[in-house]
Amino acid sequence: MRTQWRDEIIGWAKTIVAAFLTYCAITTVAYANYAIPSESMVPTLEVGDRLVVSKFAYGYSRHSLPFNIGALMPPSEHRLLERMPARGDVIVFVHPRDGRTMIKRLVGLPGDVIEVRGGRLSINGVDLPSTAPVSLLRQRYRSGLELATRREETLPGDVRHIVHEFAGENPLDNFGPYRVPAGALFFMGDNRDNSLDSRWAGMGVVPIEDLIGRAETVYYAPRRCADTACHARWLRPMHD
Repeated sequence: MRTQWRDEIIGWAKTIVAAFLTYCAITTVAYANYAIPSESMVPTLEVGDRLVVSKFAYGYSRHSLPFNIGALMPPSEHRLLERMPARGDVIVFVHPRDGRTMIKRLVGLPGDVIEVRGGRLSINGVDLPSTAPVSLLRQRYRSGLELATRREETLPGDVRHIVHEFAGENPLDNFGPYRVPAGALFFMGDNRDNSLDSRWAGMGVVPIEDLIGRAETVYYAPRRCADTACHARWLRPMHD
């Protein structure tokens, strides 16, 4: 009887260890998941959405390792199998100052000149095409209703996405001009007036090494939207 129990325990231990190692391998080289903690990417992403994130999209760095163990490793200027992201990609990355995991939209590549005037984004001296703003009343996360405007913005490469803003002047409505340095990227949230992103001195640009992966799709969307201010997010590809 003791031998049988021992064999079963050893068998279960081997199964658990194998499952754990498989999980570590998958979340290091293939896919991971990320939960949206804030409203900075509304309406593209809502608080509580869970995303599939591809680790291989831009190559690998110390931040590709699971359980944040990469924070114990020295920084590097390059990634293994490094590939440059594209403007418009929604990317999960490590905050360059405090180490938190963040998600924003990439708008500026190395060498780009970024400027924001009156809330309108300009890249390399060209104002981005944008539809006329439409007023809407939207539901905030646990905070009632708020008045905002909605418009569609087109990044270079014909990447279109929806932007939400508050009415009136806001602290980050004017920025730059600023040239993105080599080895860094410039990020902004789609909820422009409720996003502490690369326009904010407390974050700034993000080193390419700090990228974790590209957001691919929402596999769990807890909030259901019944009006035109929201759109279906579940299993919708986030990039072409």
